[in-house]
Amino acid sequence: MSVSSRPVQLIVLLGVACAVTGGLAPRPQSKNLGFSFTNVAKQAGLDAVTVFGGKDTNKYLLETTGTGAAAIDYDGDGWLDIFLVNGTVLEGFPKGREPTNHLYRNRGNGTFEDVTDRAGLRASGWGQGACVGDYDNDGHDDLFVTYWGQNRLYRNRGDGTFEDVTSRAGLMHSRARWGTGCAFLDYDRDGRLDLIVANYIDLDLAATPVPASGLCRYKGLAVACGPPGLPGGKNVLYHNRGDGTFDDVSDASGITRANGTYGLGVATVDFDGDGWIDVYVANDSNPSTLYRNNRDGTFTDIAASAGCAYSQDGKAQSGMGIAIGDYDRNGTMDIFKTNFAGDTSTLYANTGSGSCEDRTFASGIGLNSRWLGWGVGFLDLDNDGWLDLFLVNGHVYPEVDRLKTEAGYKQRKVVYRNLRNGRFADVSEQLGPPVTTPKAARGAVFADFDNDGDVDVLVNNVHDTPDLFRLDQSGGNDWLTVKLIGTQSNRSAIGALVRLVTADGEQRQEVRGGGSYLSQNDLRVHFGLGTARAVDRVDVRWPNGLEETWPELAIDRSHTLKEGTGQRR
Repeated sequence: MSVSSRPVQLIVLLGVACAVTGGLAPRPQSKNLGFSFTNVAKQAGLDAVTVFGGKDTNKYLLETTGTGAAAIDYDGDGWLDIFLVNGTVLEGFPKGREPTNHLYRNRGNGTFEDVTDRAGLRASGWGQGACVGDYDNDGHDDLFVTYWGQNRLYRNRGDGTFEDVTSRAGLMHSRARWGTGCAFLDYDRDGRLDLIVANYIDLDLAATPVPASGLCRYKGLAVACGPPGLPGGKNVLYHNRGDGTFDDVSDASGITRANGTYGLGVATVDFDGDGWIDVYVANDSNPSTLYRNNRDGTFTDIAASAGCAYSQDGKAQSGMGIAIGDYDRNGTMDIFKTNFAGDTSTLYANTGSGSCEDRTFASGIGLNSRWLGWGVGFLDLDNDGWLDLFLVNGHVYPEVDRLKTEAGYKQRKVVYRNLRNGRFADVSEQLGPPVTTPKAARGAVFADFDNDGDVDVLVNNVHDTPDLFRLDQSGGNDWLTVKLIGTQSNRSAIGALVRLVTADGEQRQEVRGGGSYLSQNDLRVHFGLGTARAVDRVDVRWPNGLEETWPELAIDRSHTLKEGTGQRR
């Protein structure tokens, strides 16, 4: 086990950052909340513009989905770096001027350096999402990027550079696919990370109606057609052979027999708590999918029977992003899903008996139906030990700005505070401009980028620079962060369950592949300690089933726990 304490170091480093940037943003505190956000993207040097489709109007649905992002410590220095997925436009760009994905190296002083070219990650096209995992177990996080076209697998060489191993790994496909959300996972518990990829639409632009046809309208406006009426894509599962290559086991595993299609967000979750990783997929205009791991190399879609496929009134929704966490602290993983405008987001509370209860309205979240949601995350905003919610929003049709009845194409974020009684309160207005400033947001990443013991938020915006919302605390609650390193399990420990035990009770977090909208969150797990001033123990159930415990870990620290070094349980 290794331990790091960041706050003292950060005071010095932030002083350095002031000299570098001319002064970082001050740390205001929102009244009575005990926390606040500051958008530090500009000072941090995150200046890349994400280009995606038309600015004022779109011809095809392809131009509407936007892109995700990923938190990845690509150089292993303990500071999370940022990968931003970029897109393009229908008319294209002159050679050499195409928009590219971006990798920003975290300098550890509040600023980032664009190392895209140096790292070998310059690439253009209709980028969509990204996920992170050490698929070859060499100690360096690798990167998978989805596209409309050809997805790409980048192997981390461990020297600050990546190599495109898509073809060598057997991940090329013969025709264009619309890959969206993705996640690394070890579904067969063999110690190697496999890969699941959602596919949205089997898109043929030549056969797709355009707005001028008059066939597709939204509240009287001619808009891009779809997804209803267009052929849905099928999700794909790749099995890691252990020799650097993957095998497409989609049909054999049952992945292609899901009830829904038009897949977007993807997240791993051990829904039934049996120690075998399951997968949830948010589907657009279709019932969502919950792939239960049958523990024999196959999956069954149980979303309908488990109660997390439809809305409370039995309707299919337009699912976008996914957050998973134990918001009610009953020891099971709950599911939150963002949806289209005019509908509510959906909160499925896991009962622990293999089913969910829809608590969208009972929790107070159902009062809000104005926004079109994308990236979303459970995070403990005030370190009180209870998971709150952060949602980013933006419409798909730029044309809605002509309608006075709509919230607009650019929309504000929404922040819900957990009231610890099963209900949430909307505190967005209290947080001011970082939250209330409208943007055409899509992907969101939840990660502690400054290593100060709380979870920051990165947002990828359409036709704009990204936002980096630094979370600052004033409530005085303590915290604990855990990074896991697998030895017999996959090295990224994706699928592990971490249980924190204090005088304040128990909390559970999972190391998760995918999540939010087309994005990858921090692979470390973060706990706010609330009223507790000490940690009794941390229990870990590793992806291969091994259970270990670490007693009395120091608080306000980041701990690295290695499989096989704890006390057996």
